[in-house]
Amino acid sequence: MRCTSKKTFPGKIFSVFFCLMFLLTGCGQAQFAMPYTVDSEVSSFRVVSREERSETAEPFAEGLCVVNTNIVPESVDMSNASAAGLFDLNRRRTLYAKNVHERLYPASLTKVMTALVALEQGSVDSMLTATANVRNLESGAQVCGIREGDQMTLDQALHLLLINSANDAGVMIAEGLAGSVEAFAELMNEKAAALGATNTHFMNPHGLSDEEHYTTVYDMYLIMDAAMDYSLFNEIIGMDSYTTVYNDSSGNPKEITVNNSNYYLRGEAQAPSGITVLGGKTGTTSAAGSCLILVSRDSGSNPYISVILRADSRDVLYTQMTDLLEEINK
Repeated sequence: MRCTSKKTFPGKIFSVFFCLMFLLTGCGQAQFAMPYTVDSEVSSFRVVSREERSETAEPFAEGLCVVNTNIVPESVDMSNASAAGLFDLNRRRTLYAKNVHERLYPASLTKVMTALVALEQGSVDSMLTATANVRNLESGAQVCGIREGDQMTLDQALHLLLINSANDAGVMIAEGLAGSVEAFAELMNEKAAALGATNTHFMNPHGLSDEEHYTTVYDMYLIMDAAMDYSLFNEIIGMDSYTTVYNDSSGNPKEITVNNSNYYLRGEAQAPSGITVLGGKTGTTSAAGSCLILVSRDSGSNPYISVILRADSRDVLYTQMTDLLEEINK
């Protein structure tokens, strides 16, 4: 906090006194909390820290890309998507921003947070057992065929969740780690708040539509940035396919092979010259439209996160994403 005054009499003395009192009353605390609301345009809201006997305020967003306005160069055509962003992780710059703080349905991009919470809360070797709820999903939901009583490790379930976008795997993870979908969603929301993703609210671990289930492009950047701290997460999102064997309720082995729905990993879309797509997560529902979040790198191995929410169609989504990634080369 900085206090200033142009007056040279008691007002200045009072201002200095007020500043000193503010600092002294903070003594003994390891964290300052600044007022914010979930409707704030910018999610970053905290300052931290303390070194020895002196209090040092460190911006919550130090080390993050920050944006509070649209950055929309004419070279990018994003007319058929509601929101998009491109974030330079090493230089901490926002290269493109369209409606990055607008609340939208994330569809299966939700599963990035599901994986992050699961990796924080569970052990990848822990065994999960499916309940009947893995079949209690809306008609047409993407599933990998898990049945009640099936058993697999968290590691296997995470692969199916992120590569196949299996909603039944999401339910299995949520119930296995938190006891219920509702309890797991609470953990997701707690993590979102801790990351500064204050324009986000989750109701489930898979992203099937719910009016109270939403996020923003910027918040998805924060979530993906945190998930990238886990090497297993980075490994999984970059796989084009996955084969594993798990057991059914009678202990019989069941083999499954799944393929990634990401067109860049499938070779059905090409990134711009010099750009390598390392992985990401797709998402599609009728309410959310076509969504995509990617981790990419340039020819100098600098990493980027790019996000598009609510594109009109899958083909449009990839055309616009390639256009967006081209900004890295400029």
